Amino acid sequence: MWNQKFDREDYLYGTEPNDFLRAASQKLTPNSNILCIAEGEGRNAIFLAKLGHQVTAVDASEIGLNKAQQLAKQENVIIQTLVADLAEFDMGQSKWDAIIAIFCHLPPTLRKQVHGNIVTALKSHGVFIAEAYSKKQLEHSTGGPKDLDLLMDLNEVKLELLGLDWSHATETQREILEGTGHTGIGEVIQLIGLKTH
Repeated sequence: MWNQKFDREDYLYGTEPNDFLRAASQKLTPNSNILCIAEGEGRNAIFLAKLGHQVTAVDASEIGLNKAQQLAKQENVIIQTLVADLAEFDMGQSKWDAIIAIFCHLPPTLRKQVHGNIVTALKSHGVFIAEAYSKKQLEHSTGGPKDLDLLMDLNEVKLELLGLDWSHATETQREILEGTGHTGIGEVIQLIGLKTH
């Protein structure tokens, strides 16, 4: 499905980073080793690489990641890309200074697994940054899945990420203008969590 969506001349979600990530990136320590999951066409990974971080972008779409490499070349930065299914991808243990998940919408069972893997994979004092559509997003036709199971509930997600301390965990409504894929008012959850052990 994502190969089909990304098989186009332009970038479905644009080439600018997610606004929440742009703001939250101030929480990252310089020269962090960062994993971006469900990274698609690479806009967020490239933004982080331009800030001087070492970035690995993972996505199930080879076409999306090929476009990410093209964009990285244009922007004169280097990112690592890995085509992988998050159901099978080994994030490692205490490996990453930060993990980023921007609009990573997964079925509930897989989401719980991935969230558990994220906590394990972060180094001590590692940062998790995420933005995703909440269940209220079904009221809007401005982007995101049309399946309630794929949308996020803030309290559920926090429980799935036990082991993180939240400096920011909120549900909010904001205008999202990201390419043609996300355009208009969005109902989102936003998270910045720190691994404390």
